[in-house]
Amino acid sequence: MFALFDTTGSATGVVKAFNHDRLTLPRRIQSGPDKGKVVWGPIAHSRVLQILHNPRYAGAFVYGRHQHKPTASGKSAPALQPREQWIALFPDAHAGYISFDKYEANEARLTSNAVAHGKDRRHGPAREGPALLQGMTLCGICGRRMTVRYHQRKHGLEPEYVCQAKGIEYGNPICQRVHGAVVDNTVGRLLVEALTPHAITAALAVADELAARADEAERLRAAGVERAQYQVDLARRRYLAVDPDNRLVAGSLEADWNTALRELTQVRETYENAKNNGGGVLDEAQRARITALAGDFPALWKDPDTPMRERKRLVRLLVADVTLVRADQITVHVRLTGGQEHTLTMPVPLASWQIRQTPSEIVAAIDELLDDHTDGQIAAILTERGHVSGTGQPLRPMIVRHIRNRYGLRSHPQRLADQGMLSLREIARRLDIGLNTVQIWRNNGLLTGRLANDKGEYFYFPPPPDLARPRIGRPPGPRPAPAGTPTESAQGGAV
Repeated sequence: MFALFDTTGSATGVVKAFNHDRLTLPRRIQSGPDKGKVVWGPIAHSRVLQILHNPRYAGAFVYGRHQHKPTASGKSAPALQPREQWIALFPDAHAGYISFDKYEANEARLTSNAVAHGKDRRHGPAREGPALLQGMTLCGICGRRMTVRYHQRKHGLEPEYVCQAKGIEYGNPICQRVHGAVVDNTVGRLLVEALTPHAITAALAVADELAARADEAERLRAAGVERAQYQVDLARRRYLAVDPDNRLVAGSLEADWNTALRELTQVRETYENAKNNGGGVLDEAQRARITALAGDFPALWKDPDTPMRERKRLVRLLVADVTLVRADQITVHVRLTGGQEHTLTMPVPLASWQIRQTPSEIVAAIDELLDDHTDGQIAAILTERGHVSGTGQPLRPMIVRHIRNRYGLRSHPQRLADQGMLSLREIARRLDIGLNTVQIWRNNGLLTGRLANDKGEYFYFPPPPDLARPRIGRPPGPRPAPAGTPTESAQGGAV
């Protein structure tokens, strides 16, 4: 259990490792008819914490860890006291599973794993989120620890490092926020460059550790089978040694024998299943694969099968902290555990609206084409040239109109008006004719104009002063005589 805590770094990791390897932990029954009996069962998180916090396992004698104090009901109950209030502490009083220095290191790790401990809120244990520097970033403006926010994007969760300590405590605005993916990628490249010469040695050590863990798990499972077999043999001898006349005792011993046989069957099944499934034992092919990957650490780092939790644990072994400052550019100050310091700079990522913004060359082309073309004609021309909008959509008249309004470009009708051309109503008022007449005159060539919009409306050049206005109405000619009027005969007389 202590070895797994060193490997996983958290009590929860120990529980998961025990369950993965199908290992059990002994405990002594504290009450009931079987009080004092040792039973083996699944490990619990509370039990792991109890063992890690108990200095007895480090070979120390302690007195005064618990004190009985009265509760609200009037009864007394034991209460765990802080270490400063222990009455007596004698390290190395007897042999322990770990040294007392290791016990204190484990206590410090458990304290750092408590993410809500203290105002500074240390990084805590590595988790599954995509933020590589979770809990390790410091604000370069106020010096406080930054927290992580996640935003859902199309490609998945995207981290962001935020300094909001003063905002939470005093209601101040957020100090600064930094795009997490850019910083993580930069620090990852730095670690790849720094670790490449030592990758083979580190990978071989990891392979040896994995093999040792697998052998230890195999040994513990085999020991469990031996214990269960011993209990079966013991129960069998007791049953055979009893006097047959003592039927009650014989029945009780027979029940114990059956219980031991069932436990032996379960333990053997667990052992065989773990053995058949590999149980974490590395074969030669797996060791060869690990050794091959060790020669190319960048490939191992970028391998999608590498869990994010393991990347974070590796970063925490190598990096002490990372200080971020966002101004005209992002400055990343990385302090490695060996004492080396690296300062990296990168441009601030574009905002979402800047990414979707229409390229400047398209805006300039629209401004140039508006002198002679409508929105629909401009959309067709730019599409033929292979241009698209800022969001990647084909250019349509509505998009061209939106770009005009967004950048304050004068429309095609406004530009025609700036050249002195007249709209349909303006030229109709100047010539004192109807709107339909203006269109008739344009069709007959008396007036000239240019297309103003996609609705088919025209703007017209001002007519000259000597415009030959056609006669409006019927042409002159003989009119028919009214009914009842006498007409002249061929001889000139009246008929």
